[in-house]
Amino acid sequence: MCGIVGWVNLTGLGPDARAIAEKMNDEHVRRGPDGSGTWLSRFAVLAHRRLSVIDVKHGEQPMLLPAEPGSDTRFALTYNGELYNYRELKSELTSRGHTFRTSSDTEVLLAAWAEWGVRAVEHFNGIFAFAVWDNREETLWLVRDHLGVKPLHYYHDGSDLIFGSEAKSILAHPDVVTAVDEDGLRQLALPLLKFPGTNPYSGISEVLPGQILEFSRRGVRTIQYWDVKDFIGRPTESENLGDAVEQLRSLLDDTVARQTISDVPLCTFLSGGLDSSAVTAIANRLPGRDGVSSFSVDFSDAGDSVDSRSAQDRKYAREAADHIGSRHSNIVLDSSLLAGVDVRDATILARDLPNGFGDLDTSLLLLCKEVRKHATVALSGEAADEILGGYRWFHEPGAVWADTFPWIADTPAHGYLHQRVLSTIDPELARSLRLDEYLRDEYSSAIGGLSFDRGLSKEERRHREIIYLAISYFLPMLLDRTDRLSMANGLEVRVPFCDHRIVEHLVTLSQHIHNAGGREKGVLRDAVKDLLPVGVLERKKSPYPTTPDPDYSRQLEEQFANVVADPPDGLSDIFAPHVLSPGKVTDLARSHGLVSNFEGEVVLNFASWFRQYSPKLAI
Repeated sequence: MCGIVGWVNLTGLGPDARAIAEKMNDEHVRRGPDGSGTWLSRFAVLAHRRLSVIDVKHGEQPMLLPAEPGSDTRFALTYNGELYNYRELKSELTSRGHTFRTSSDTEVLLAAWAEWGVRAVEHFNGIFAFAVWDNREETLWLVRDHLGVKPLHYYHDGSDLIFGSEAKSILAHPDVVTAVDEDGLRQLALPLLKFPGTNPYSGISEVLPGQILEFSRRGVRTIQYWDVKDFIGRPTESENLGDAVEQLRSLLDDTVARQTISDVPLCTFLSGGLDSSAVTAIANRLPGRDGVSSFSVDFSDAGDSVDSRSAQDRKYAREAADHIGSRHSNIVLDSSLLAGVDVRDATILARDLPNGFGDLDTSLLLLCKEVRKHATVALSGEAADEILGGYRWFHEPGAVWADTFPWIADTPAHGYLHQRVLSTIDPELARSLRLDEYLRDEYSSAIGGLSFDRGLSKEERRHREIIYLAISYFLPMLLDRTDRLSMANGLEVRVPFCDHRIVEHLVTLSQHIHNAGGREKGVLRDAVKDLLPVGVLERKKSPYPTTPDPDYSRQLEEQFANVVADPPDGLSDIFAPHVLSPGKVTDLARSHGLVSNFEGEVVLNFASWFRQYSPKLAI
C-alpha cells in the first residue's frame, strides 16, 4: 500500500513541476513511510510514497518500462494496492515472453498493462488505484479497483489533470484552491452518504469504483469495466441453500488465502462478530498461519461493565480467539487519550474532511496506531453487512419501504443519526442548499438506473435495491474511513468480502438464502459454522463500539465550551445559532444512542477542519 500523485499538462510542464510533485507527494508520507520516488517527462510527472509489503527490497516506484530493451521509457506507473493473483499473472506473462527483475506485484501489473492495455483489469484480482502514463501516446490512465477499496482523486482543468490518493495532495498543488461549493456543502451536511464520483472540495472528483479514466489530447473519457449494477438485477442464481453455502465457503477460503500473501507481518481485526471471526478463522487454518495475531478495541472504563458494546466485543472476541487459536490482543484506549484535541486533529487531517463519527473515528485511528507496532497488514470483516443485509435497516419495515436511503429514514434503524446531524445545521443554510430536494433527486437517480429480472418479487427487488444503495452510497463511506485512518499509520487493511467474485455471487442470491434460518446473514453463518463457537456464530449484529465513559463526555464539554467561546472563522456559517450556545454544551456532548456525543462531535470536527484547512465556502 502506498500513496500516489501526479500531474499531466499536455502543453508542457514548467520548470517547477518536479518540486510541485514532490510537495504533493510529501502529503502522503504517512501512507508510504518506507520510501519515495519521482519521475518527470515533458508532459507528465508521477510520484510515489511506498509502504513495503511485497518484495520489500525491490519494487521502487514510479516503475518504468521501455518500449523495447534499451529504448526510452514507454510506460511509467505509480501504484497503490495489491494484486492478490500476481503470481498466477506472472506465470502467464512469462509464457508470453515477459521477463521480470523483481518479485513485486508492481512489475507484474506494469507488464500486464503493456500486454493487454486497458483490458488488463479483466485479469486483476485485488485492491488498487494506479496511474499509467504512456509516453508514446501521450495518454494518462487512472484506474480504480472493483469496489473502490483504494481511493483515487483527480482535478481536471483544460490541459491539466492532477491526481492523488487523497484530496490533501491535490490541494497542495498551487493551481488548486481549497474551496467548497454548494454541492460540497450539501455533502458535508449529509455525512451518512458518500456520493459516487464526487468530493466536497471544488473541482476535485473521484474515479469511480470499477472505472478507468483516460486523459489525452482527445479529452477525458471513462470506461466502466465493472459495475455491481450489472449483477444486482439478474435472475436469482440459486434457490438451493446448500449450493449457495458451498460456493460462498469456497470463495471465502480462496479469497482469504490470496489476501494473506505478504512479506511483512500480518494480523486480523477480531471484534467477536460473525464477519471478522470468519475471516480470522479461515486465515488461521492456512499453512504457516496457525496462531495468527488478532486485535480488538476496548476502552479503559469498560473493564467492569457487562453492558457496553466494547465489553460485549471483548467477551466474544476472546471466545472466538480461544476457539480459533489466534494470538489475541485487546487494545485498551484511555478516555483522556481518546478525547485529546491532537487526536481529533490527526483524525480530521487523515480524512481531509469534518464529516466523521467522533470517537468511532478516533478509536479506529488509535487502534491502527497500536496494531502497526506489531503488523503492517491487517484483514478486516468489513463489507459483509452491506452485501448480505446485516444492518437493522435491511429488515425494519419503516426503513425498508421508506422513499429514501433506508439508513437515513426517520426510524431508529440507524439511530436517527441523519436527523441528529440536520438538527445542528443552520436552518437558513439548509433551506438555501435545498437538502431535501438534493436527497430526493440523488435517491431517485440511484434506483432509477436499476433494472431487474421480471421474475423477481416486489420484496426481492426492494432487497436488492437496498443492497445496491448500501454498496454504492454507504460502503464507500466506510471503506474511505478505514483506508484513511489505517494508512495514516502506515497500516494496510485488506477486505476479503470486497473480492468482486464474492460480491457477484452474493448479490444474485435470494433474500431467503441471505436470511437462511431466519437470521440476517444466515448463508454466511452456515458457510462458517464448522469454524466458530456457537456463541459467536449466533451473536446478533453489534455496531462498532463507542466509549461509554462519562469522563469522555465531560472532556468534550470543556472542548465544546472553548470552541463556542472562540469559534474559528466559518463555524457560525454552518451551525444554527442555538447550537453554538454555552447552554447547549451538556445536551450536545453526552453518552446516548448509537453514537454517543454525536452532535457535539460534529461541531468539534468542523472546528478542527476550519483551523487546519481554512476552506473558502460558497456561502
